[in-house]
Amino acid sequence: MGTERPRLTEDVPGCGGAFKLVPEDFEVEELPAYQPSGEGDHLYLWLEKRGRDTREVVKALASALGVDEGDVGVAGMKDRQAITRQLISVPAKGEARLPEFSLEGVSVLWSRRHGNKLRTGHLKGNRFRLRLRGVKDVGAARESFTRLGARGLPNYFGDQRFGREGDNADFGRLLVLGQRLPRRPDKFQRKLYLSAFQSRLFNRALVDRLRAGTFDTALLGDVLRKEDSGGLFVCEAPEVDGPRAASFEVSPAGPLFGPKMTAAAHAVAEAEAKLLADESVTLDDFRRGGDETQGGRRPYRVRLGNPSLEVDGEDLVLTFELPKGSYATEVLHELLKDG
Repeated sequence: MGTERPRLTEDVPGCGGAFKLVPEDFEVEELPAYQPSGEGDHLYLWLEKRGRDTREVVKALASALGVDEGDVGVAGMKDRQAITRQLISVPAKGEARLPEFSLEGVSVLWSRRHGNKLRTGHLKGNRFRLRLRGVKDVGAARESFTRLGARGLPNYFGDQRFGREGDNADFGRLLVLGQRLPRRPDKFQRKLYLSAFQSRLFNRALVDRLRAGTFDTALLGDVLRKEDSGGLFVCEAPEVDGPRAASFEVSPAGPLFGPKMTAAAHAVAEAEAKLLADESVTLDDFRRGGDETQGGRRPYRVRLGNPSLEVDGEDLVLTFELPKGSYATEVLHELLKDG
C-alpha cells in the first residue's frame, strides 16, 4: 500500500503456489522475552488459537474471569486466519474462574503466575511455519529463500499495517498536520493511523535503498543499529562499518519520524528530509501525535532465524524466526513475486 515495493530477489522468477487456503498453512508461535516465575499477582496463559484474532480472545477472557479488558496483557497481536500460540496475562484474582473460559478454537495449554502484567513488545520475536501449496518452481523458491537467509529480509511494514482500504496512512498524515478527519477516531484508531503514516514513510525510504542496492550497506551518515544490543550510532567511517554490515554485526536503520528519532547526517539526512517534503510535512509536525509519534529507527533488513525449506509433495514448508514487528508475509512476497 502506498508504493510499489522492489524485492531483494527480483531477478529470481516467482515460484508459483497458493498460500493460506486453511489456517494450518500459517502457524505462528511467540518467542517470549522471559518465562513466568511461578509467583506474583498476574497469571500467564499459554494459548493456542485457530480462526480467532487476539482482541476477541482478550474480550472473552475478561468476561469469563470477571476482570477489566484493560487488565489483560498481550505482547503482540496475532492473525485470525492462522494457528497461533502466544502468552496472555490476566490478573491472578481471576484464576479460580479460568475453568469457565470457553471459546471455540482456543485452548489454554498451560498457566503460570508472574509478578508483572504482559505488555506490548514483551517478546523476542515469532517463529513461523508456512505452507505454500502447489509450488511450480522449487528451484526458484530455494534460490530466493537462500538469498534472504544470507543477506536478510527487507523489513517492509506489511499491507496489514495500512488497513483494508489502504487509507490509514492518509488519515495519519492529516492527524500529523492537525487537520480533522471525516470521522473522529477513537484512541486505538488514532494510534493505528499515526503509525501507518510513519510506516509508509519508512517503506518509501526502504524502496529507495533497495533500488540503489544499498539496503544492507553502511553509508556515510547512516544511522546504524547494532544487532546484539539494538544500540544506534551514526556512520562516519563507511570503510570501518561496511565490513560490520556485511557480517550482519550492524544494519542501516531507516526513519520512524518523530522528535526523538536519532538523526542521520550528510546525504542520508538529505534523502530523509526529502521524504517529509514530498508529503508536505515537517519533523516538528509529528509532535502533534504525542506519545504515538515520538519516533525511532527500524532496521532496513532483519535476519531469518533458523531458516528451513522442506519439500512435501507439491508443497513447500518454510520455517524461520523473525524479530518482533517484522512480517512473515514479506518472505512469501519475495518467493511468489505477487506484488
